[in-house]
Amino acid sequence: MRVTIIDFVERGPTRDPFKRKMSPSFANIMPQAVAVWCEELGHDVRYICYSGFEDLSALAGETDLLIAGAYSQSALTAYAVGNIYRAGGAVTVLGGPHARCYPEHASQHFDYVLGLTTKVEIAEILGEAAPHRPLGRCLGAQRQPHQIPSLRQRWKFVEATLAKAGPIKIVPMIGSLGCPYSCSFCIDATVPYQPLDFDELKADLRFVRSKFKDPLVGWHDPNFGVRFNDYLGAMEEAVPPGSVRSIAEMSLSLLGDENLDRLKKNGFVGMLPGIESWYDYGNKSRTTRVSGMDRVEQVADHINRVQERIPFVQSNFILGLDCDSGREPFELTKRFIDLTPGVYPAFSLFTCYGRASPLNLELQRAGRVNAMPFHVLDSNHGMNIVPLHYDWADFYDLVADVTRHAHDARAMWRRFLAGRGVTARLFNLVRGATTGRPKYQAAMAGMLRSDPQMRAFFDGRTRTIPAFFEARIRSDLGPLWDALPPGALDYDPNAYAHSELAEVA
Repeated sequence: MRVTIIDFVERGPTRDPFKRKMSPSFANIMPQAVAVWCEELGHDVRYICYSGFEDLSALAGETDLLIAGAYSQSALTAYAVGNIYRAGGAVTVLGGPHARCYPEHASQHFDYVLGLTTKVEIAEILGEAAPHRPLGRCLGAQRQPHQIPSLRQRWKFVEATLAKAGPIKIVPMIGSLGCPYSCSFCIDATVPYQPLDFDELKADLRFVRSKFKDPLVGWHDPNFGVRFNDYLGAMEEAVPPGSVRSIAEMSLSLLGDENLDRLKKNGFVGMLPGIESWYDYGNKSRTTRVSGMDRVEQVADHINRVQERIPFVQSNFILGLDCDSGREPFELTKRFIDLTPGVYPAFSLFTCYGRASPLNLELQRAGRVNAMPFHVLDSNHGMNIVPLHYDWADFYDLVADVTRHAHDARAMWRRFLAGRGVTARLFNLVRGATTGRPKYQAAMAGMLRSDPQMRAFFDGRTRTIPAFFEARIRSDLGPLWDALPPGALDYDPNAYAHSELAEVA
């Protein structure tokens, strides 16, 4: 069969040159793995990493089976493209985080919906390849695959994708699946931690050095280096120290001074530790016995020690957690920003992604989840959990305030001066200068005070999408808006709870 695989790394069509050159470096590994499996099973594969510029309709009439991978923020684009391919006679499949989190809705618009996926599920779909309408067939594995196609096997798909990237080309690699921590909000919390084969990891490192003089690797592990000595030992055995540069997401608990020195020696140039909250989830930063300002000062000192060895450091926060109340969490975060001038702060809003975690079931049963459109369900532009301790408008005022503090001219200049390395300093400067989030969040606060429809929607009292969001989606999707299938914008935000209740009944 003629199989087209699309990895939707952008949420929709865009003319942004920065996204055009950066998005290909954020390509996902599983769509490439699926492409390898499809070829091994004897099929003709065309793989596309969608960065917002490609004409996806061109292959609609030349495709027997479409396999799309999407996050929730790119789901509507995937729905529209899937509808176009269906009209061209193709059978359609949706995988990725959105399919795993919202299978009830995705099955209304795709013939197959995939949860955890191995080669077995792909072989089953390719063997059947039949339309399932009006409701698609949901299937998935009990756990993640024990092995993923190597970088050498995926290379032709990686190479074609990086050819579209700008000067920063990040090669996707992975050394483990799942996470040993059990953060209640995380999609990986229920996936058992599983290191992948260390010999394969070493082979991937040797291979990437044969393709680039100074390769930059992005590790896709949910939490890289949990078995720290094993991973760093494998890297040191495979390639000369520092010959492969790396970016990874690791918990602060793994980033002690000795480990940091070893990471620096082995070429790590980017680190994205999760701080999450000043009151909870301290097990990831070894600060379970302190909170508030004590934790701020302790973590700030630790993060600064990380940046002494690693040029690019991004600290990740979640705003609006149930453990937060009042202005204090935001003021503590502002203080942290002042204490770590060279670190880029990234903020996510507390968000419930369907079936992503057991906590979502509790939130849905409590009636605290609204029907925020998938297109803005990116943990930044739309929050779908009613805050436990905040009024909506007051909350968005606080979010706008802390975001403004992180990205105003003074903060960006201090970050530039305190940064290490030309690339990291310029990257941080461009990100800060181009973000429109403070203005957007302030506007949201205003609408939540003045627009009764907006407030009713955020409170979950109606599923009617406010005109503001519908206009934004229409504008962002452009010509794909008319290709959206009926019912694409409306979904049951409590489908997870309803399905559990139905099973109990």
